[in-house]
Amino acid sequence: MAEPRSEPRVDSLARGDTEVQAEIAEASSCTAAQLRRFIKSRPYVPMHELRRRFELNGDADDVYPIQTPSGLVFLGLPEREAHFIADLVRQGDVGLELCTDPDVPMVVGVYPMRPIVRQ
Repeated sequence: MAEPRSEPRVDSLARGDTEVQAEIAEASSCTAAQLRRFIKSRPYVPMHELRRRFELNGDADDVYPIQTPSGLVFLGLPEREAHFIADLVRQGDVGLELCTDPDVPMVVGVYPMRPIVRQ
């Protein structure tokens, strides 16, 4: 029988225990295939829904620039997942909706370019 932990996990996080934080980050990461499948299963996915669905709990200021055919845009996801989305855009699988008020190159949602046909 395993011995119980001497301290709660929450205390470890509050204290800044990097080992526990790394374990949680690893457990809540997603793959490019999971992102592609989730986006293609819906007509439109707002950025906050991607963060919630895949538990992408980065910093509040996590914004990474990605290069697209129409220029540089900013994606509000952790760096690893932002690179996944950038690859999907370059492959033509995913389109980006940009913020229009104010008019800035910030991604507010994604949508499939070639949706899955259901029969």
